[in-house]
Amino acid sequence: MQTFRRCAFIALAGAALALILLPAERGAVQASSTQADTARVLIPGGQAVGVALRTQGVLVVSRSGKTPLRVGDVILSVAGEPVESARALAERVQAMGQDSVELCVLRGGREMTVQASTPAQEADGRRRLGVWVRDSTAGVGTLSYIDPQTQAYGALGHAIVDGDTGDTLSVLDGAIMQARVVGVTRGESGHAGELRGSFLKEGKQIGSLRHNCAYGIYGTMEASIDGLLYPDGLPVGTRAQAHPGRATILSTVDASGPQAYEVEILRCFEQHQPSQKGMILRVTDARLLEKTGGIVQGMSGSPIIQDGRIIGAVTHVYLSDATQGYGMYIEWMLEQSDAMDEAGEEDEGRAA
Repeated sequence: MQTFRRCAFIALAGAALALILLPAERGAVQASSTQADTARVLIPGGQAVGVALRTQGVLVVSRSGKTPLRVGDVILSVAGEPVESARALAERVQAMGQDSVELCVLRGGREMTVQASTPAQEADGRRRLGVWVRDSTAGVGTLSYIDPQTQAYGALGHAIVDGDTGDTLSVLDGAIMQARVVGVTRGESGHAGELRGSFLKEGKQIGSLRHNCAYGIYGTMEASIDGLLYPDGLPVGTRAQAHPGRATILSTVDASGPQAYEVEILRCFEQHQPSQKGMILRVTDARLLEKTGGIVQGMSGSPIIQDGRIIGAVTHVYLSDATQGYGMYIEWMLEQSDAMDEAGEEDEGRAA
C-alpha cells in the first residue's frame, strides 16, 4: 500500500453555490443504454471515506520571481526523466547542476516543453525553479455505491480539485480508506459547513482510486465495508423515474455510521448529457438539521433513494441556504465506472 503525505487540506464536498440556474420544464426523456438497464442492482453506500491521491507529475501551486512556469502547470519530466514527487523534482534539478533545465509540462490539457532557469542560490548554493509544487492530497467524502458484480465503486459526485489552483487533479495512484467522522461544523447562510474526519492515522485501505473526473472518483473495492444499510442492494432508478417528492439520503455525520435521512426533491431537470446538477433537494429530517444544519462539505456522494431505487448522489450545497443543494443522476456516475471497467478489460486483453 502506498503511503500518502497530506500536503494541504482539500474539501471534497462540492463548491458552495448561491446562484440557481433553472433549465426548461421537464419533458420526455429518451432512454439510454443505462436507462434501459432497469434490472441492474447497486449497493448504496453512505459511509464516510478518506481519499488519498498522488498526482501524475507535480502540480505548480505558486511561483516567485521570473519563470516560464504557470500556476496550474503539471511538471512531468526534467530533461526527459519523469518526476513523480516534489522531492524527486528538487533532487533532479540539483543533480543536473545547470543554470537552466528543460521541463515537459502539461498545460491546459496539452504537453509542451519549457526552458526554466535554475540558478544557484547565494545562501546555500542550491538550485531552485522558483515555484511551489504539490504531489499529493487527502480529504474526506462519501461513498455513493458499489457494483456487486464488479466491485467497482463511485463516490463524491464531483472531482477532487487542488485547493489553490482549482484544477482537477490527475491520478497517478490513490486509495480510499475507512474513515471516522470526529466532528461537524454546521452549515449557515453564507457559509458552508463541513465534516471533520480521521483516516490517515488508521490507514485501513478499502479500495483503489483509478479515476478522478468532474462526476466523482472511481475505483475498485478491495475490502469489505461496515454499516451497509442495503447489503442486498437496490435497483437503479433512471432519471426518467426520478420525480419531485419524498426521498432519503444515506450519510455519515457522526460516530453512529451511515443513517437514512429524509429529504424532499424539489425539481428534476431533463438532461441528455452528464451534469452534476440533475435535481434540487431540500433536507427535511429534523435529526440531520440539528446535527449539521443541512448539507455540509464531506456529504458529497451521499446516495439518494426514492421509491425503493437508488436514483442519484448529493453533489453541492447552496451557499445561501444549507438546507438545499443539488444531486446528480446515478446514471451519469455509472457511465464513468462502467467506462473504467471497460478500459481495464482492454488493458488486460492487450497484456494477454
